[in-house]
Amino acid sequence: MANRFNQEEQKLRETLVSLNRVSKTVKGGRIARFAALMVVGDEQGHVGVGLGKAAEVPEAIRKGIEDAKKNMIKVSLKGTTIPHEVTGVFGAGKVLLKPASLGTGIIAGGKVRAVLECAGISNIRAKCLRSDNPTNVVKATMAGLAELRTAEEVAKIRDIPVEQVKA
Repeated sequence: MANRFNQEEQKLRETLVSLNRVSKTVKGGRIARFAALMVVGDEQGHVGVGLGKAAEVPEAIRKGIEDAKKNMIKVSLKGTTIPHEVTGVFGAGKVLLKPASLGTGIIAGGKVRAVLECAGISNIRAKCLRSDNPTNVVKATMAGLAELRTAEEVAKIRDIPVEQVKA
């Protein structure tokens, strides 16, 4: 992801989104393993998602947290909400994110809510439009958050004044 986050050891919120028991069939029988989908964020506009797989649950969670820290992005915020409406797509997952006024809270499903809370967004409306697969929904939410741009960022890219962008 383009907006890499320089991770100093700071207070990061770690959330387990889903824990999946998976098995592989080999000649001698089945080998059971665990896949943990983790979300990590500093509640200041930085958030990351990671998937960890291991034979034991704690090890899978630890690997997921490490992976999430490597994949952190900076989210453009406008106060406690997002600057504009955006749709994130990943695989069959599609998530619509809409800004909301102060006091609305997080109106979103459990998987999307985990990502938004870790990012520090407290007023937003969200809707999963296609798949309800946790991995695709979380990654679609991250894709949507990565697309967000503030008016100042857009003005800088287009080389025009901020007032012209807001019009």
